[in-house]
Amino acid sequence: MSFLEIWRRHDFAASGAAIRAKTTADVRRALGCATVGRGLGQEDLQSLLSPAARPFLEEMAQLSHRLTVERFGRTMQLFAPMYLSNVCANVCSYCGFSAQNRIPRKVLSDAEILADAAVLKAHGFDHVLLVTGESGRVGVNYLANALRVLREKFSSLSIEVQPLDEAEYAALVEEGLSAVLVYQETYDAAIYPKHHVSGPKSDMRYRLETPDRLGRAGVKKIGLGALFGLSDWRADAWFTGMHLRYLERTYWKTRYSLSFPRLRPHEGGDVAVTPFDERDLVQAVCAFRLFSQEVELSLSTRECEAFRDRAFRLGFTTMSAGSRTNPGGYASAPESLEQFEIDDARNPAEVAAMLRGQGYEAVWKDWDATYDGRTKPAAVPEVCVT
Repeated sequence: MSFLEIWRRHDFAASGAAIRAKTTADVRRALGCATVGRGLGQEDLQSLLSPAARPFLEEMAQLSHRLTVERFGRTMQLFAPMYLSNVCANVCSYCGFSAQNRIPRKVLSDAEILADAAVLKAHGFDHVLLVTGESGRVGVNYLANALRVLREKFSSLSIEVQPLDEAEYAALVEEGLSAVLVYQETYDAAIYPKHHVSGPKSDMRYRLETPDRLGRAGVKKIGLGALFGLSDWRADAWFTGMHLRYLERTYWKTRYSLSFPRLRPHEGGDVAVTPFDERDLVQAVCAFRLFSQEVELSLSTRECEAFRDRAFRLGFTTMSAGSRTNPGGYASAPESLEQFEIDDARNPAEVAAMLRGQGYEAVWKDWDATYDGRTKPAAVPEVCVT
């Protein structure tokens, strides 16, 4: 069994209608369960994502903040994406790397990878997310090499790349991979093919089953998410929650994270966007924190500085900082085409200072190789006591 079978049992449009039909009483019941520490189910998540929950947003935010501090403390993990390539075989409506866009394509060499790594290391990062388009030119062999090049530089390495087979993920784990982010973009079967016209990503089934392959391959952390704005955001969020709960129960040794990307300006034509404003984003984040107190929630530089400075306390545990969304953007090719425009352009030190100013500690790593037994911790000098 995989999540695909569960997904097929639920009609996307009907699920959205069920969310919109939730009442004030339903929301109060879900909040009551969350307040006393009772686990929430899928019906509760529908209630917290519903229009009926909007008047309760302040209560949801305060409870979300309290639960986050209780579980994670006043800490915020910082990371940066390192784009290795903008070569892509997919035609997707919302992405600057889409194959139909006539842009210069680039794949970083080992020297260029190390140049970007040096910049990120100088900023203090010890956790880096490697990002590529979907292409055979940056397949498993290229990724394995990139991990070997970087694994002595950083404590943890994650990837956001094309979906791979289970054996390929297992091979990358052996090379030091600690986490994989794979966003479904939308769980709406009617909308998905309209935005993923051709290329490997047009295979919705293969993408839906990717987290199952990750779980079986022993990846330490799996990141999920939808690109809010492609379809009904409430239904997409609910399906993301259903996917999360299935994975938590099936691959219980694995950690999980959620991201909440919104559509941003990019190379190519305009995309029809369904409404998903900052208030909606806050509601989604708080709903997920009440739904799962263990999941890590990520706040992107897609969002503006003012919003990030206020919203990070509402349930987020991870923030990107100083991001560049173009291959070689930190050092070797700063003028190459970016995947999308970021909105918070502060450097990592400025983001860390903002966190300190609000009583939070910036954490620069996500995993340590000594946990895997592949490297030994630094020796502690012997102390002679007389």
